[in-house]
Amino acid sequence: QVQLAESGGGSVQAGGSLRLLCEHTTPIRSGCMGWLRQIPGRERETVSALYAGTGGTWYADSAEGRFTISRDSDKNTVFLQMDSLKPEDTAMYYCASEAKQRTLLGFVWRGVYFGYWGRGTQVTVSS
Repeated sequence: QVQLAESGGGSVQAGGSLRLLCEHTTPIRSGCMGWLRQIPGRERETVSALYAGTGGTWYADSAEGRFTISRDSDKNTVFLQMDSLKPEDTAMYYCASEAKQRTLLGFVWRGVYFGYWGRGTQVTVSS
């Protein structure tokens, strides 16, 4: 069973930085890993993704130039470095993993089926 655990969230002032971590139960050698965020009352937003097979990355316009997704050499941890944080970045951040089988909470993003989520880590940015 795939399990994901996020950490690294916290409270910072605008302009500050945070580094989120997502620990995956197994090395991530294929498929797609994503960082999503949820603001109460708003639609879930995928802010970044990493394609493990190619190393390719994707960023939402809101994250481009400020956020960097990466993984460690053992390939079972994915990071999201967030710099120049803004109050509008305040949200619960989740790590999601691509799944080959349908799950209860799964959804499709740009042709990728994200089937597994962690419990999230809260990021709060004050002005």
